[in-house]
Amino acid sequence: MRITLNLPDGLLEDLTKATGERNKTLLIRTALEERLKKAKRDRLLELRGKLDLDVDLSALRDKDLL
Repeated sequence: MRITLNLPDGLLEDLTKATGERNKTLLIRTALEERLKKAKRDRLLELRGKLDLDVDLSALRDKDLL
């Protein structure tokens, strides 16, 4: 997909210097993928302590999975 972006002056240049990557498409793709991973982690952390999982950890550890 092609898209036009308006980025703050120097942002892409700073990212290029920080990563050493010169390919702009790869820079943007990597930044978006990292941001998506962070959003998913944050959503999981929000669930911490809110899910009641009735799991017997001892039984799971003793279970032969092979």
